[in-house]
Amino acid sequence: MNNLFKVTIGIPFHNAQEYLALAIESVINQSFEDWELILVNDGSSDGSLEIAKGFERKDSRIRVISDGENKKLPYRLNQIIDESRGDYIARMDADDLIHPDRLKIQIEFLKNNPPYDLVSTGVVSINNHNKVYGYRNVESVYDDFSEVKKSYPIIHASVLARKTWYQRNRYNNNYPRSEDYELWCRATTKKDLNLAVLPELLYYYREEGVLDSRKIINSYNDGFKVYTKYHGSFDFKRFIKISLKKIVVRGLDYSGLLQKIASRRNKQTVSLEVINKHQEIVNNIVNFIK
Repeated sequence: MNNLFKVTIGIPFHNAQEYLALAIESVINQSFEDWELILVNDGSSDGSLEIAKGFERKDSRIRVISDGENKKLPYRLNQIIDESRGDYIARMDADDLIHPDRLKIQIEFLKNNPPYDLVSTGVVSINNHNKVYGYRNVESVYDDFSEVKKSYPIIHASVLARKTWYQRNRYNNNYPRSEDYELWCRATTKKDLNLAVLPELLYYYREEGVLDSRKIINSYNDGFKVYTKYHGSFDFKRFIKISLKKIVVRGLDYSGLLQKIASRRNKQTVSLEVINKHQEIVNNIVNFIK
């Protein structure tokens, strides 16, 4: 096994047996092949650890780390930083997929644009049956991170960054539901968020059926705490807005319509050509597993 790789992909997982194999397969099918994949078990009680170990036995670029504990996402992301052997670090969630050219496109962008340390992409929404039903992206490269924002157009799981940036900007374990937002705000205040969001759709996000009202509300609470901390003052209007959002989430959950939140994130006018193109890519990954 090589001691060094160009890029480390990290996937923390917790009870992800239904989709983990697909996520791993989408990494194996990357056009850029100089990678290592670190699979970090966060205290799973299902069969996902055995799935991960099965892939580890078949591919020397894949490494499984498991301590049997549930330490939450920020801790695991920092663990991936410490364990990585790559010049770049990319992450993804255990139930998602990535475009075959994701690593190639993101690494080439950072190599050709030295002022940037991180690069994010657009996202395609898929449901539990691997059906593409929407997407969202910026119209052109977006890089305005000069001040703390109420929200950032960054798809956290699509980020690829120089390892040196992560070594000086680690995740805060105190915000398990807003670890990414806290990181962006903190880096912004340090003038160290040299990030570009690309319009290319390179990440497949499994949104439908995975929404949890409790987690959404906790994310709103953590996000407001983070914004208040880095903005430097209590924003009463934002507090009211967040309070109303939590009421809406509870109401949608009660009426069985919580999925509407995920649907509203996507572009309201979509191209069938784009949908069909990405459905074909998803199908190729799924069929390879079959």
